[in-house]
Amino acid sequence: MAASILIADDDAVARRLVENMVQKCGYETVVVDSGDAAIAALTAPDAPAIDGVILDLVMPGLDGMGVLAKMREAGLNVPVIVQTAHGGIDNVISAMRAGAADFVVKPVGLERLQVSLRNALNVSALKGELQRIRHSREGRLTFSDIITRAEAMAPVMRAAQKAANSSIPVLIEGESGVGKEMFARAIHGSGERKAKPFVAVNCGAIPDNLVESILFGHEKGAFTGATERHMGKFVEAHGGTLFLDEVSELPLAAQVKLLRALQEGAVEAVGGRKPVKVDVRIVSATNRKLLERVKQGHFREDLFYRLHVLPLTIPSLRARREDIPHLLRHFLVRFAAEENRQIASISGEAMAHLAQLDWPGNIRQLENAVYRAVVMSDGDQLGLSDFPLLASQPHPITEIPTAPLMLEPAATPSVVSGNEIPIAPLPTAGTLAMLTPTGEVRPLEDMENEIIRFAISHYRGQMSEVARRLKIGRSTLYRKLDEAGVPGHGGKSGEETH
Repeated sequence: MAASILIADDDAVARRLVENMVQKCGYETVVVDSGDAAIAALTAPDAPAIDGVILDLVMPGLDGMGVLAKMREAGLNVPVIVQTAHGGIDNVISAMRAGAADFVVKPVGLERLQVSLRNALNVSALKGELQRIRHSREGRLTFSDIITRAEAMAPVMRAAQKAANSSIPVLIEGESGVGKEMFARAIHGSGERKAKPFVAVNCGAIPDNLVESILFGHEKGAFTGATERHMGKFVEAHGGTLFLDEVSELPLAAQVKLLRALQEGAVEAVGGRKPVKVDVRIVSATNRKLLERVKQGHFREDLFYRLHVLPLTIPSLRARREDIPHLLRHFLVRFAAEENRQIASISGEAMAHLAQLDWPGNIRQLENAVYRAVVMSDGDQLGLSDFPLLASQPHPITEIPTAPLMLEPAATPSVVSGNEIPIAPLPTAGTLAMLTPTGEVRPLEDMENEIIRFAISHYRGQMSEVARRLKIGRSTLYRKLDEAGVPGHGGKSGEETH
């Protein structure tokens, strides 16, 4: 899913022009005609997520400066590009002081708008990454720090947010690399225990003979090598959250003691004489089906039901492909900043290929692939050749071969080609995806609209040529455009768009 840009302008003609340019840059658009509607679109609980705003300064009612003020009051960090027909220095200073990321004068050109959008989104992504890193180090991660737009993640996010406000035990299941610990940290950081410790334990990395000591503590001299007293992770997490990662790997002997600790709210250290009361919220995670481990006799059934009070299953990355562009943008700006590299974008070809790979290692694999590409790249844009370990992997979506041409001739100065688009490219030239990310056949109407958009872009808005090549009448073409809301046509009755 491409980044979503909100366009707010009371002038219908100006709105349509900017909308067409933003869509040519490969972004999705949300269009409103007033400042009040813009604030509603940004703050409504069921509104789609907005990545950037193109805001007209002069509007009746709530004007652009008023929108900026309300965004600041609401704590919205969405980057705003202000546009106005009056480019006085006072307007520029006022808008920038109010929080605008950039300033353009009407009518803005396509190349200028593309650069402004790319820079604003990259800066916003970098700020988001820095905030996420800071929150992680301070133990204050929340659900707003989780990068996702996928529909498959919506029910998981809702359930996790509800769970955060209680002390209900949560079991997070999912493949390795999907972000189970980040979810656990967000649950902790969004609840009443956020000021208390978050203690993470990787149960699969603890030697069997040390599990009880690490979890429950030990007294000095309790066993050979115990030269001093150790309080254990349960006591360390008192008042906060204990995250048991890979809980399915706990040995059976430790499972018995864990069950008793959960039942009685107390732990007994190795070599200790009396139990110690603890108040701990348990969040556990596993990359295996825990119920299968129970059936195989590797995990206690009574402990399973203690942990499995609220199960959350995080979908794999291949089940939420629309998150890949957003994750790529955040990883790119982060690693480019860390490595001091001037890399601002990923080519359309690379973006299209990466978005369709299966990613068996999920988000962790995607992150590592971008890290390697940033370090090894010699240019200022990542291309498919910068991902050599992935470029050779087959494309998982069925494709229809067409003429191997670019969407737009490179010599046309007013057109942005797919390779120049930052992170959010136009549909890849020469391919038509016939399956959805979930493996179902796409609706015929969706594929027809994509073909029409490609044809309009390929023939540079020459509607007569588009109709002739598609073997339909021009009136039929315009009707289909009006029904689908496909951008790119500028007039009828012999008028062509250039």
